[in-house]
Amino acid sequence: MLRIINTAKITSGVKMLCIDANIYLEPALKKALHRFSREEESPAGREVFSILEKNSEIAELEHKPICQDTGITIVFVKIGQDVHVVGGSLEDAINEGVRQGYKEGYLRKSVLSDPIERKNTNDNTPAVIYYEIVPGNSLTIEVAPKGGGSENMSAIRMLKPSQGIEGVKEFVVETVQKAGPNPCPPIIVGVGIGGTFEKAALLSKKAVLRPFGKKNPDGKKDELESELLTLINKTGIGPAGFGGRITAMQVNVETYPCHIASLPVAVNIQCHASRHKIIVL
Repeated sequence: MLRIINTAKITSGVKMLCIDANIYLEPALKKALHRFSREEESPAGREVFSILEKNSEIAELEHKPICQDTGITIVFVKIGQDVHVVGGSLEDAINEGVRQGYKEGYLRKSVLSDPIERKNTNDNTPAVIYYEIVPGNSLTIEVAPKGGGSENMSAIRMLKPSQGIEGVKEFVVETVQKAGPNPCPPIIVGVGIGGTFEKAALLSKKAVLRPFGKKNPDGKKDELESELLTLINKTGIGPAGFGGRITAMQVNVETYPCHIASLPVAVNIQCHASRHKIIVL
């Protein structure tokens, strides 16, 4: 059955998502910070977790951003085949929501109109938007602000198939080690394996959006995630790079079929806040 959705509703929803994503941590993540503050063996590391907990409490209480870097706005849109958007352009409606959200939420504007000329757009638009056509008559929008500190530490590599899973593991750990304290550990690590050069990167970005604590439904991938988490936490980088047992809180792996001659691997590093909010219209 065809369903009509007006762009005004989309703009309003995106505005709310931008503000909420920058202020409120996932409940499961908040609980994890409290748990890790007790499990971390390093005194400095425990203090970092305590500060992160306090920071999230202040953000909620005072309705202020969790971090001063309120990111470039990544938007994932799933459009039902039976949805008809009216009232204007869908993309314009999304960008208007970002514009309003960053203005009304007093969020830092960090987007430049040109990567070479480096001139700020002053409203955090345009967003980086990904569209996916799915069955049904609903419209799902997920907003994920991505800070520069963590994004800059992400990487992609086209491995030789002969390097296999061991090559994948080595690259993931190497990427985290090179990142060190820069992405504000404790981190969440998204790993995309397969597809093509750009598909692997997109898989890794989607991977960090998995709800915190949710296990991979594929047993082999779940096992790989656990192994990677153990290897990363053996690096000793620790919270804020001060040393300790907990460098990463979660590793999420997503895969896709690939060419017989390829083994693309991408690592997208996310800071502890892992900001993202979702709405279904």
